[in-house]
Amino acid sequence: MLVSVVIINYNTFHITCNCIASVQQHTHGVPYEIVLVDNASPNDNPDEFLVRFPNITLVKSPVNGGFAAGNNLGIAASAGDIVLLLNSDTLLTEDSISIAAQKLNSDETMGAIGVRLTYTDGRLQHTARRFRSLRNELLDLARPILKLMPYRKRSQLMLNQYFYGNYDTWCDWVSGAFMMFRRQVLAQLPGGKLDERFFMYGEDQLWCYQFTELGLRNYYIASTTVIHIHNASTAASKQLQLLKKFVTMERLIMQYRIGRGLEYQLFNMVFTAKEMARYWIKVLVYRLTGRKMR
Repeated sequence: MLVSVVIINYNTFHITCNCIASVQQHTHGVPYEIVLVDNASPNDNPDEFLVRFPNITLVKSPVNGGFAAGNNLGIAASAGDIVLLLNSDTLLTEDSISIAAQKLNSDETMGAIGVRLTYTDGRLQHTARRFRSLRNELLDLARPILKLMPYRKRSQLMLNQYFYGNYDTWCDWVSGAFMMFRRQVLAQLPGGKLDERFFMYGEDQLWCYQFTELGLRNYYIASTTVIHIHNASTAASKQLQLLKKFVTMERLIMQYRIGRGLEYQLFNMVFTAKEMARYWIKVLVYRLTGRKMR
């Protein structure tokens, strides 16, 4: 049971080195290989990775094809029965790879597996998520009513920010920062590889939906934690720009899932109004205080 750990580097040499070192330090329960894809980093010399880590497989992409295309290059150069997509800005503190691989092997109905992710300060990242729907967008507007429900029922109904990440659960999708799945699943996806229609952001949700179309279920493990620097170190102004991009991606994914009929039109009105109001509130708070509102 070889696990192929695929990591993408783009101008993050030191961060990526820390990620690789953490994998090597903490992974003991399963055999693994590390496949590093350099996405044509203009400021990094990818050969320096081999000086630091001579046992990894290095793939040098001639162009920056984005997150999905980079991972497909890495997967093509890998040999494991299990594939782990691991962001370069993650740090392992325990044998999370072995824990996830053992869980994946315990149930053939599993598609993608994710684990508990936190920022460097210990704050939870909400990575066990539901697909968006008109119903859930309307329920999200009625948060005071949802707060009256027992936690377990509320968290299972909504997941996302309503779930504190404190128990294992089936979910609709997990973060691509740590996403594990069987290689054999890829052969059943469109084109026999990860969908590359998005350059960056939204791919993880799209892939997990495509796994569900194959009759598989996605799973979240709460019992092991990986640190994900993510945009905790990104300027607040940049994060606000990304919020607009996320809204566009969510619309495209929803169109893929349900088409552009009446349900989508109603969803789009509610979702866009809610998220744009949220965006402008965050902009106002940022301009007044210089801080990003969660």
